[in-house]
Amino acid sequence: MKKNIIVGQSGGPTAVINGSLYGVVSEGIKMTDHIDTVYGMINGIEGFLQGHYMDLGALDTTNELELVRTTPGAYLGSCRYKLPEDLHDPVYPELFRRFEELNIGYFFYIGGNDSMDTVSKLSRYAGFMNSTIRFIGVPKTIDNDLVETDHTPGYGSAAKYVATTVREIAIDASVYDNKQSVTIVEIMGRHAGWLTAASMLARKFEGDNPVLIYLPEVVFDQDAFIEKVRTSLETTPNLVVCISEGINDGKGTFICEYASEVGTDTFGHKMLTGSGKYLENLVKERLGVKVRSVELNVCQRCSCSHLSRVDLDEAVNAGVYAVQAALAGESGKMITFIRNKSVPYELSYSTADVNIICNKEKCVPLEWITNDGSDISDAFIDYVRPLTQGHVELPTKNGIPLFAYRKA
Repeated sequence: MKKNIIVGQSGGPTAVINGSLYGVVSEGIKMTDHIDTVYGMINGIEGFLQGHYMDLGALDTTNELELVRTTPGAYLGSCRYKLPEDLHDPVYPELFRRFEELNIGYFFYIGGNDSMDTVSKLSRYAGFMNSTIRFIGVPKTIDNDLVETDHTPGYGSAAKYVATTVREIAIDASVYDNKQSVTIVEIMGRHAGWLTAASMLARKFEGDNPVLIYLPEVVFDQDAFIEKVRTSLETTPNLVVCISEGINDGKGTFICEYASEVGTDTFGHKMLTGSGKYLENLVKERLGVKVRSVELNVCQRCSCSHLSRVDLDEAVNAGVYAVQAALAGESGKMITFIRNKSVPYELSYSTADVNIICNKEKCVPLEWITNDGSDISDAFIDYVRPLTQGHVELPTKNGIPLFAYRKA
């Protein structure tokens, strides 16, 4: 008997999250011997609980599905809804009642760490109830912090955006090389500094900006930072410094917390902002030089102007492989990337138990961070460079990219 697919997106979007959606939908539509309809949850599992979903197969009859492939953001809408820890909570039988009504046989959730937690809970409840629905997680995060996979879709394009933007900032700062100045660039990354580390790709030669790079994996010493800025200004008068939003004192306090109170999101994560501004004021107070801070913010994840061809292709392939894995009988798994070699770059796809992935974070290896914590080693370049390669030609109208918009 044929079954139906349901797919959702959750958490912060990326430039290629819809590439994975495209992969799931396009592959699901092809599998006519096994699948009738491909449904999409609107606003993730939270929206689905409220009865919001759509038939995605209709997109294949127009050019909309092709537009979805290169559209940033989450086409289906997102959520930050945490399923209860107690699998006896009434929300679970309600979800499975809705699955049964739609004859769902395959569930796909595209997201990061917290989304994999959702896949874990649903697959465990399915096992408890002897349900035959198969649950697969499709990775997505610019933070690149999911374990059991070489990297995640979304990271390559975000890394390319960061490196390009920091290069532009460095060029802008260089016009005033007759007067000392410091530009501090704050980049996303709460506990893992993968994205900030990518700023080193902006360098054209040894000693080029960004001269200093600070990640949350190591203790941030404010006095040592000021001294490092002071000495660096002697050789680079237009200094650019890149920092992760989550730099911390090693005692449980984020640097941004020295300046203001920090709120939390629905998962209990601290909502970090202001580390760059805090350090801007610190440099101004201690050194008295011209200083500014730049927070890249959501542009890191929503910009498709620097899409990596490698990143987009891998995002699509992750969605395709997810459908194939589910049809092969796998469940409670996340799609993983296995790097066979870096030069020339070669990747293969596999799956891993989602229960050993959710609620864990993969940090930048300490051997890739210099001893004083102010820079990244060249070994990191071999890891990140292949992920940023290739250009994607976007469909345009009047010179402006065309995107897919879901009608409310």
